[in-house]
Amino acid sequence: MNHPAQQNIFPATTEPDSGVVNVASVPQRSPFRYPGGKTWFVPRLREWLGSLDATPEVLIEPFAGGGVVSLTAVAESLAKSALMIELDEDVAAVWELVTCGDSEWLAQKIISFDMSQENVMIELGKDARTLRQRAFKTILKNRCSHGGIMATGSGLIKTGECGRGILSRWYPNTLARRFREIHLLHTRLAFRQEDAFGTLGEYRDAKNAVFFIDPPYTAGGKKAGKRLYTHYDVDHDRLFGACVNLSGDFVMTYDNAPEVLELASRYGLEVKPVSMKSTHHAQMTELVIGRNLDWMERCAAGNRSGALIDNLRPSE
Repeated sequence: MNHPAQQNIFPATTEPDSGVVNVASVPQRSPFRYPGGKTWFVPRLREWLGSLDATPEVLIEPFAGGGVVSLTAVAESLAKSALMIELDEDVAAVWELVTCGDSEWLAQKIISFDMSQENVMIELGKDARTLRQRAFKTILKNRCSHGGIMATGSGLIKTGECGRGILSRWYPNTLARRFREIHLLHTRLAFRQEDAFGTLGEYRDAKNAVFFIDPPYTAGGKKAGKRLYTHYDVDHDRLFGACVNLSGDFVMTYDNAPEVLELASRYGLEVKPVSMKSTHHAQMTELVIGRNLDWMERCAAGNRSGALIDNLRPSE
């Protein structure tokens, strides 16, 4: 049964993949708590890239956000390298720092920070004059903000887990370890702060590239993207048009919306709904879109076997 806010827009012959990914079973590689994070897609990422004739030279993520897809692709050698693209200046500061090999500074800063409400407010009130300062401030705000939301107007965690407030999602040793693990991959990771459409145009003819495209969910007038992201305004029709012109394979993930199905139909793309549960245990669906999604049948069969079934839970 779909979430009450979602209309059941799938044809009667199309059944959502019933295997809900147990996020706890997926390696947590991103340092971000990111709205709309794609940890749920990791098992499907493995199936998709594993179904290709050859390992891609590069996986390109034009809306990188928390970066879990790029990090997983490189860490598990599903792609030889990854190019992460992000327009948000704060998020970009983190990825620019770590892909340049400066993760250890950030790891040490996180471990040594004296976490308290007062110190968080002081740190967030400072002007970030260097890339290092901006990156740390971004991680601090992300981990201490309600839901990991960093857009203008977002507030800090008040109660949190077991009444721990801003300490609820501040795991300094875990965060430091993740940054150090990313450092081990940094020579195979590249980052650019730029608009996604420029990248899609640049790599349009790259047959040895694959693309994972997860834009802010604003299709059909969805308001969530406007609340969650600083850069939420995306021309979805233009995005679909750019994707179908790519020489390399691509996968898009989208919210369940009639307008998205209409765009996919217009551009001749396949759509598969994927079942999941929100952090509040509401049944939801997301859409996976691509030229050929036959590989998803194998992934769905694996999920139905019981290997990966549980609730979608927030990562540390």
